[in-house]
Amino acid sequence: MGKAAAARKLAGAAAFGGGGLSALGAALYGVMRVEAKLARKTIGAPREAPPPDATGWYGRGRPGPAVKIALLGDSSAAGYGVERVEETPGALLASGVAERAHRRVYLRSFAVVGAKSSDLDGQISRALPIEPDLAVILVGANDVTHTVLPSHSVRHLAEGVRRLREAGIAVLVGTCPDLGTIKPIAPPLKQVARAWSRRLAAGQTIAVVEEGGRTVSLASILGPEFAAAPALLFGPDQFHPSAQGYRSLASVLLPSTLAALDLLAIDEAEVEAYRGEGVLPITAAALQAVNTPGTELGGTEVAGNRRGVRGLWVELRHRRRQPATDGTAPEASDGDAAANGSDSPEPVDA
Repeated sequence: MGKAAAARKLAGAAAFGGGGLSALGAALYGVMRVEAKLARKTIGAPREAPPPDATGWYGRGRPGPAVKIALLGDSSAAGYGVERVEETPGALLASGVAERAHRRVYLRSFAVVGAKSSDLDGQISRALPIEPDLAVILVGANDVTHTVLPSHSVRHLAEGVRRLREAGIAVLVGTCPDLGTIKPIAPPLKQVARAWSRRLAAGQTIAVVEEGGRTVSLASILGPEFAAAPALLFGPDQFHPSAQGYRSLASVLLPSTLAALDLLAIDEAEVEAYRGEGVLPITAAALQAVNTPGTELGGTEVAGNRRGVRGLWVELRHRRRQPATDGTAPEASDGDAAANGSDSPEPVDA
């Protein structure tokens, strides 16, 4: 089975409740389960102390109306492994949006260490009352290491994106990174993890865009960039990113976050062919995104139609990286929802 057919089968299985393993096969699934247990033993049990909470207001002194962002997903969204809130991906992302868009930003983190795609439903239920403008989701790695069937993972993600879009919330999903570079994962699990995570990322991409969200490939976050400097970009457990690794993660997410919020400069609105951007059928675009880190996909129209004979039309973009932004700690004030516990924060001037 070719890669395009495998991606279509995975997305189809997720949509119709199937349990197929795509091209990985039952034998590899058995190997994966055994080897994954050994890898988790090497990585060790999670820290008892939770990561610093990035929830709060960013962009002191900037004008309104404020942008509200909900951060959902697993330890990579929560910032597991760092000591300072300024080093978490939530703080880095919110600080970057505030600086680039010159807007006040309220970010609330609902991410949970160890979460899988099946845990998104509860996180979304907690996020909906704050009426965010955008939900940023990072999930999938734990599905791979816990050998959750890709079709199950993708179905849960699709259902979550559907709920958010029906509520009028924009959605950006950072797809499953390439886990084949994780040092505690030894062959043959390493090869299986790479194939599994890439196929999951392709399935996530197809499902999310079909539901009206957009995706950005995170393969580079645990791919060549991490493999070239593992001591710098991985934390002490050799599985979760270091502070510098989360900075790299935020740099990939920031341009697509600004695009999802319609806050990019006008000169970045059009597709730029010289940057390898263009309009493609969804399956071809999804497979290209998996193999090209940092690729963003979102639905579009061709001659007034969202679909062609080969499926949904999508824009494939390689957003310009934004200059690095230093993370700041979230602000707390008497009127801040993070301080008073309100689920419906209103902008406050500082």
